[in-house]
Amino acid sequence: MIHSMTGFGRGQAAANGIAITAEAKSVNSRYLDISFRLPQELQQKELALKELIQDKIERGSINIRIRVDQANTGQPEIAINQKLARGYKELLNDLKEAAGIEAEITMQDLLRFDELFVSRQQDDEALATMWKLSKNAVEKALTQLVEMRANEGQQLENDLLKRVEHINNQMQTVRELTQGRAEKSRKELTERIQKLVDNEALDDGRLEMEVAILVDKMDITEEIVRVQSHIKYFKEALSGDETVGRRLKFLSQEMNREINTIGSKANNSEISQHVVQAKESLEQIREQVQNVE
Repeated sequence: MIHSMTGFGRGQAAANGIAITAEAKSVNSRYLDISFRLPQELQQKELALKELIQDKIERGSINIRIRVDQANTGQPEIAINQKLARGYKELLNDLKEAAGIEAEITMQDLLRFDELFVSRQQDDEALATMWKLSKNAVEKALTQLVEMRANEGQQLENDLLKRVEHINNQMQTVRELTQGRAEKSRKELTERIQKLVDNEALDDGRLEMEVAILVDKMDITEEIVRVQSHIKYFKEALSGDETVGRRLKFLSQEMNREINTIGSKANNSEISQHVVQAKESLEQIREQVQNVE
């Protein structure tokens, strides 16, 4: 079964007052392209997260976002730089003495200095908990993402099978229309040439050879066989378990080349109509396979 490259998943995990939310989004890409939006505490875990993703997904542009909520830990996100606070207090005391100010230094005076507060450093235990929860949340998000990609892949598969079968039917009709076409074309060409030249000066062997060459150039049997062969491999790829996006793209390109050749060689309005219908379905297939993993 094929997978789409478009999907979304969300996972959550919480413990010890820390709540982690992970979101995974994916869109089309020729290769596996992974990007992150992580809190500072988890940025060193990018490589581990990439390995986690690579185990589940082979193609697509993947964006992972992790949000951390520590409100329930009871600990503020900032801490006091105590050494700097003492330094500023001494500085204000020196300033007060130098200016001959008798007023006492208050908390409000110290709060004017933003540098007194810094981001609270997580201890090793808190960081370990955060990473464990993040990994759990990302795994849940990826599970949802893969499931969504699989569901969309099933819809893609049904649509592709329907369209490729339509192409196959058009090619079968074209093949039926070409039955006896070579002999008919040979007869018509011979008659037309004989009307245009002097029969006494005409070399029958040369005429037969030239007519055979022209008829061969009009023959589309090989192209029809190749299109139907590509359709066979296309269906087999859809039913497999491997990543087949690139293979489907190649096969659709090959079908397009053969059908274009059939259209240019057909020289028949009825055949051309079926070729146009086949190309319409093929164009829709080529758009759809861009989203297949």
